[in-house]
Amino acid sequence: MSQLGVGKEVLSYCNKCKLTLAHIIVTMKSENTIGKVQCKTCGGSHAYKDPSAVKASKTRRGKKATKKTASKESISDIWMERVASASSKSQKYSIKTKFELGDIIDHPKFGPGVIDKLIDADKIQVIFRHDIKTLIHNR
Repeated sequence: MSQLGVGKEVLSYCNKCKLTLAHIIVTMKSENTIGKVQCKTCGGSHAYKDPSAVKASKTRRGKKATKKTASKESISDIWMERVASASSKSQKYSIKTKFELGDIIDHPKFGPGVIDKLIDADKIQVIFRHDIKTLIHNR
């Protein structure tokens, strides 16, 4: 096994790339402990992170443009109120179907939702139990 040292290549989890990639050792804390590394892909420099210790994340992180201003609890509360007060029956979601304000839809991925806003002739804003989405309709 090769010795660890400054300038040697090592696998580390990259904070910028969000992947385990090849890095160059920049500093050592001790003879057997890596301090900082530099990613060979993005050039970012950060503390060494053992790839086996990093938990795989299913959630997407980073810069994400959101139109939501309410918290998840209040979205769920709004959803519950709208579903309870709706007079129409649930309809299966399809891009081809035309929906009206207050309609309840059953989306195959997001589940039941309530039409909150008619954005355009072919766009609607839908409140689902844990999220607000913009969908296409009337095509």
